[in-house]
Amino acid sequence: MQRLVPLGWLLLIGFCAQSQEISGFWRGKLVTGPGGCFPVYQTELQINCTGPEISGKAYHFSDSSNFISNNLVGTWDSVKRIARLRETGIVTFRLKEECIPCLKNYEFTLSAGTFDRIKELQLRGNWSTPSGLAIDGITPCAPGTIVLSRFEKSVFPMASAQTPPPPKKIDQLVQEIRLDSGAVQLAFYDNGQIDGDTISVFINKKPVVLRQMLRTEPITLTIWIDPKEPVKEIVMVGENLGQIPPNTALMVVTTPSGRHQIYLTADEQKNALVRLIYEQGVIRKN
Repeated sequence: MQRLVPLGWLLLIGFCAQSQEISGFWRGKLVTGPGGCFPVYQTELQINCTGPEISGKAYHFSDSSNFISNNLVGTWDSVKRIARLRETGIVTFRLKEECIPCLKNYEFTLSAGTFDRIKELQLRGNWSTPSGLAIDGITPCAPGTIVLSRFEKSVFPMASAQTPPPPKKIDQLVQEIRLDSGAVQLAFYDNGQIDGDTISVFINKKPVVLRQMLRTEPITLTIWIDPKEPVKEIVMVGENLGQIPPNTALMVVTTPSGRHQIYLTADEQKNALVRLIYEQGVIRKN
């Protein structure tokens, strides 16, 4: 007697097969455009596909001293065999001081390739940054190409490391400043002797400065506060304690109508938080 398979099971089997085409570990080379920190990165994508939805992680590394991992989301078109992915945020990193990360968007086509005379599936495509700029909003990110092949397991140096997560620090409010202008310049100086203090800076939880050492010349940023979203939270993270703990910095906030100086301290338990609030028509100066 012939047994009938329910349509729902057939659809489920089809979805699983399509997802398995793209799910897994993909590794190869990412080529950057002129001006990139490294001309070529080794890249590994860890892709989990459920129906048309993709999640996972992207790992880029040149060596054990320069790497970055990002969260990844996207969509999979099983008919056209096209994957569109985007990096949504940084998980962990260790980069040269002058290297500023670019969060990338990818478009891949799944195709058959040849490697050492062996036929294999490959993801081939291009990457770019939507704004054309790195996370500091200043450094350009030239687009490039990427070719990946499927592998059985991860070989990313950090993927199997079982290091405990760092303790969660408290964002301690140092000062709240009300501004009459949305155009703001931020400058960070070492507060006193140059002793190797290294900081990261986040604005509304997005990284804009990563592990940069405070020097005689300031770390400067220009930001714009939109009247529709009038609050910016500036968080300084002390990445080390320098030779003279704790990690201290002078932050200067400059607008067309005023200048504010704030002394920041960060250590192993707390970060320094400054809240900027844009109020049109309110002028406050130090």
